[in-house]
Amino acid sequence: MTYRVVQWTTGNVGQRSVIAVLANPLLELVGCFAWAPDKVGQDVGTLCGLDKIGVVATDDVDALLALHPDCVVYNPKWPDVDLMCRILTVGINIVATAGFLTGHALGEGRRQLQEACAVGGSSVFGSGMNPGFLNLLGLVSAGICDRVDKITMLESVDSTGYDSPDTERSVGFGQPMGAPGLPDGVARATAVFGDAVWLTGEALGLQLDEVRCEAEFATTTAPVDLVSWVIEPGQVAGVAASWQGWYAGKLVVDLRVRWRKGRTLEPDWKVEHGYLVQVEGRPNVRTKLTIAPPDDFVATSVQDYMVLGMIITSLPAVNAIPAVCDARPGIVTYNDLPLIASRGFVPA
Repeated sequence: MTYRVVQWTTGNVGQRSVIAVLANPLLELVGCFAWAPDKVGQDVGTLCGLDKIGVVATDDVDALLALHPDCVVYNPKWPDVDLMCRILTVGINIVATAGFLTGHALGEGRRQLQEACAVGGSSVFGSGMNPGFLNLLGLVSAGICDRVDKITMLESVDSTGYDSPDTERSVGFGQPMGAPGLPDGVARATAVFGDAVWLTGEALGLQLDEVRCEAEFATTTAPVDLVSWVIEPGQVAGVAASWQGWYAGKLVVDLRVRWRKGRTLEPDWKVEHGYLVQVEGRPNVRTKLTIAPPDDFVATSVQDYMVLGMIITSLPAVNAIPAVCDARPGIVTYNDLPLIASRGFVPA
């Protein structure tokens, strides 16, 4: 079966989704939504650095829904619950990378999505590298234990090459150290990581008593040039957050991020340059995932390497399209789907 796909936005992650969909013989790109007015009317291939493909980007939502795709690949920066419900209500499935896993972070929006799925007989799935695939890696790592006391999942990177001021400022980067409300701001901006904690707890068969966020910060002693903006000395250039799941008075799930910008951080946090899973139990298990370019990868700047980050964000959702289209209606997670692999991406 070939699955008909509409792409929603062509930003950094969306471009990689388009490229992946076009490369996969199981998928057919039939439409594309453009948020920016200057992209409307342009060929989607051109927008993604490819040759023209004959699919033109539009901002006409009704026209895209009228195409009756099997699935929308939803890649904006932030989720629009009303729009997602509009898509789901007419029977179109969604795979998303936009701040969504279980919907807990959306509050009342979670119920609205569930109701839209029930009306349309559709499914919605959220993933990405983290949260998303990293949490699946944590569960797989714990699968060889006969006792699980705690699962810690850590993303630990120098993200200097990631130039996205809207998303970076939302988690505290560039704000004065000690600014009022910094920890609360991190909790709001990273609330989807709480989704991942609920997902992990559910997979372990637990009804968690509490999920909460703790945060800490580091500053820079020299300007950090991020291409489109600069973090000045005395401003936040390091953000660490810990989303914690508590059960029976014990911390059982700890999803952590440690992000730094540049080489002048104070204190000088060390980073793992990848993703680390630590399972405390019997046995203890340590799993590390690192990302590296292939031999044929061409890059002339640090920013060029960030394309790898966009690929690992988009592909967990794109690879899930067949499974999500075949899933029961409702919000579905890795706990509900069969094994998701890179089917269709092995070159001949």
